Parts: sequence; C-alpha cells; structure tokens
Amino acid sequence: MRRILILIVLFVAAGAEGTQPPTVLVFGDSLSAGYGIDVDNSWTALLQDRLQELGYEHRVINASISGETTEGGAARIDAALKNFAPDLIILELGGNDGLRGFPPNRMRGNLEKIIQRSKASGAAVVLLGIRIPTNYGPRYTAAFEAVYREVAAELDVEWIEFFMEGVALNDELLQDDRIHPNTQAQPILLENAWPIISTALDDAL
Repeated sequence: MRRILILIVLFVAAGAEGTQPPTVLVFGDSLSAGYGIDVDNSWTALLQDRLQELGYEHRVINASISGETTEGGAARIDAALKNFAPDLIILELGGNDGLRGFPPNRMRGNLEKIIQRSKASGAAVVLLGIRIPTNYGPRYTAAFEAVYREVAAELDVEWIEFFMEGVALNDELLQDDRIHPNTQAQPILLENAWPIISTALDDAL
C-alpha cells in the first residue's frame, strides 16, 4: 500500500487563538516526496526554511507520493483540499505519466481537474513542468511537454517549463538510478520553483 508522506512543519504560532497559519500544499510525486533521501533535506523542507527566514507565516504540507500519476492525483485532490484547506498548491505531477507512456490528453484532463478543483476551493496553484527522455520519440515528447504550457495558459496559472533544470542528466546530482535527485540537488530544485512560488505568495498578500 502506498503511503502519503506528510511533512508538516509549523514555524510560527497562530497570530490569534484558534487561527491557523496559511498553508502551502506540495502535491507531487517522488521528486517532491524526498525519495531516497532524508526528508529533512528535501526541497520541500528547504522551502519551509526559506519561508521562515523571509518572514512568511506559512506551513508547508508535503502530500506527495512516490510513483504518483496525474490520475492518482486527480482521485485524491478533493480529500487533500478538505483535509488541509491550502492557500497555495504547488502541483508537480506528470513525470510518471510520461515514463509510462500515458496519453497526453488523459494527463491534460487530470491536471485540469486538479487545478480547477483547487481554484474552486479558493487556493492558488503553481505548476511545475517536467520533461521526459527523448527516446520516447519526438512526437510523444512534444505532445507531453505541450500539456503543461497549454494547461497553464488555459487555466491561468504560473508555471515553470522544467522543474529538473540543471539536475537531470547530471550524475553528480542524481541517485544511482539516474532518475531521482540526490541531497545535493535539492537546493537547485527549490531555486527552480521559487520564482513562481514567491510570486503566488506575494499576489495573495
């Protein structure tokens, strides 16, 4: 049975009795779940540290699951929204869809469902794009990568093209499987995602 790895770090007490700090929900797969490394060194934990250092009154909840697909994410987004009531969702899914050769249109529909449900709940959403190896063929690769761009434009969400920029294909930053980022890669992943995260946080102020 898959287990949801929940990283909840509260760094500031609520400003008034009975209130809770705003929540950032990381909703992804193994790239965000801390697969193969100490979760305290994951980019999501580093995100919590950065928010604290910069004075943001946010907690980070990591609801990422290793091996997760967009279909799995679409199936559990309603429960995540109910359980955590996030103010911002960092959506990092799709890599496993691509590695398994799932149809891009199906992936698109799942991402759209997740984003639409999230925005309907009042949460802002940012999207972390992923690329897949070129050996999947130029037609499939192009169609896969276009999903992120088109979904972001259609649903008006901030996004980055490639979450693994500067990490993928660099053996010094990958675990032995040459897929998952190691501990040294985690600060780079945070830097890749930070521009759109900070923009979304500031827009909410």
